[in-house]
Amino acid sequence: MTEPAPRARPAGKTRRPPTIHDVAAEAGVSRGTVSRVLQGGHNVSPAALAAVNAAIRKLGYVVNRHARNLVTQRSNSVAFLLTEPQERFFEDPNFTTLLRGCTAALGEHDIPLLLMTAGNEAERRRVARYLAAGHVDGVLLVSSHSGNPMIEQLREAAVPVVSCGKPLGQRGRVAYVAADDREGAKDMVRHLLDSGRSRVATIAGPQDTPGGVERLYGYREVLGEYGIGYDERLVAVGDYSRAGGEAAITRLLAAAPDLDAVFVASDLMADGALAALERAGRSVPGDVAVGGFDDSPIALATRPSLTTVRQPWDRISDEMVRLLLAQITGEEPATVILRTELVIRESA
Repeated sequence: MTEPAPRARPAGKTRRPPTIHDVAAEAGVSRGTVSRVLQGGHNVSPAALAAVNAAIRKLGYVVNRHARNLVTQRSNSVAFLLTEPQERFFEDPNFTTLLRGCTAALGEHDIPLLLMTAGNEAERRRVARYLAAGHVDGVLLVSSHSGNPMIEQLREAAVPVVSCGKPLGQRGRVAYVAADDREGAKDMVRHLLDSGRSRVATIAGPQDTPGGVERLYGYREVLGEYGIGYDERLVAVGDYSRAGGEAAITRLLAAAPDLDAVFVASDLMADGALAALERAGRSVPGDVAVGGFDDSPIALATRPSLTTVRQPWDRISDEMVRLLLAQITGEEPATVILRTELVIRESA
């Protein structure tokens, strides 16, 4: 008599993946607590948060994002919206620095970032339709100009938004994160005057942008502190581009050839100004001291290296993401203003 053959395991049978209920049981918490942890950890005690995260790691739990998005009616993505022509994104290193920081901050929450540009009316209409349709949960708005309708359109569509820089001309509360542009400008102008310069000019940023307005205010305030009258011949407005800086310093030299220092409202414009000063036969800092604003990678690449005002880009991006995620979960819009730092190098 032969013994029966052993029963074979059904082909293809695999262990089922862990569920949210399994995580809750392992952590000793409710399913709702696990759900709150997966949605950002708001209103969860540190002990419960640690227990849930440990259970997730032990069980190898993976979020079913499609199912979760159906329940929460969220896309689980965020837009980085630059309201400038596309070529400006590739020219100005500040934009790529901010994009990199926001991408990293969102990555900690496993949220992808969509890069979008809206530099003209047709692009604004197309982008506004896309965002209002619910394809993203919120918008990080960069380089908003006064009169730009994007903020109002986003608010009407109930899309959470955080602006980089204080939006100009906006009624009601709009969340924003900004460096203290005015105080940073004042630090630079004081430095130029304290170093013995007496005819300090400025290349201001566009006057329909918060940085352009605030940095010019700072320049004017310090002149008043030192008892120096405001002279319009010493003021030119640029567009934050290298070519704009070249054109602006050329105008200033024609209007006020005796200028001995210039505060430039961005490093990129300062780079253009340095090139134009060299062509004009003016040494830096011997004949003209030059100070910039941003402390972008350009500041170390110029010759001479650029004295500038450092914006805390890592903190700006982190705070923008924090405020946006808070809005997405129902909190009210908030604002953050961060200190700048004077960085002294060779140009002034």
